[in-house]
Amino acid sequence: MMEKSNAAQKEEKQASILELQARWNKIRIANLYDALDSMGYPNQCLDLGIRPLFPKQHLAGVAVTVRGSRDPRTPEDFKKEGGGVNYFQQLLECVFPGAVVVVETGGEPHTGKFGEMTSWALKQKGAKGIVIDGYIRDYLGLEVIPDYTVCARGTSPIESSKRWRINAVNIPIAMPGTLTSQVRVNPGDWVVGGPDGVIVVPKEIAMDVLVKAEEIEYREQGMREDLARGMSFKDAYAKWGRA
Repeated sequence: MMEKSNAAQKEEKQASILELQARWNKIRIANLYDALDSMGYPNQCLDLGIRPLFPKQHLAGVAVTVRGSRDPRTPEDFKKEGGGVNYFQQLLECVFPGAVVVVETGGEPHTGKFGEMTSWALKQKGAKGIVIDGYIRDYLGLEVIPDYTVCARGTSPIESSKRWRINAVNIPIAMPGTLTSQVRVNPGDWVVGGPDGVIVVPKEIAMDVLVKAEEIEYREQGMREDLARGMSFKDAYAKWGRA
């Protein structure tokens, strides 16, 4: 039997990611937290200040990570130094259909990292959205990018060039947490975000967590429907066990 080509294997992997992404996209954030908590992973929720920029949006995908820091150098400075690494181009080469770009900003507090046009570039490579520990630019432009979710602390008009710069792509990063100071994000982890916040699911346990979360979703939907039909909370809770 002939082995599959690298291209065929890549296509199969991408199809699998998109199939899983469709399942993750149905999971509510609170239910995902409950699934992780019940499995001994209570500290996977990012700082609650990081959430979808636009109400009721949902995000699910596989992490492609970015690390950046304050950097006052200009393009002219880089020319004098003999040029610099084009980390944004490296990032684009790492993005694939179903990816979520996760950005550790290094604590730079004011500038808008990424924005409308860079988000279009990520979207064209297949990214489902971006998660930033900080601000992003171009609220009105971001709002109309289809099937693309931004999770950030808010927006800022301040240009990041000459103030902040990417210095690494697709490495383990640390994002601020809610119940713990940091949440580790590895390339390949699943990232799920919604109105209640953003949660990182380690890739090693992702399938078990997804199955558990889907079971919680099933029970909660059953209880929701019974309550809507007039069943008492006591009886619905006894039947479905969700509260």
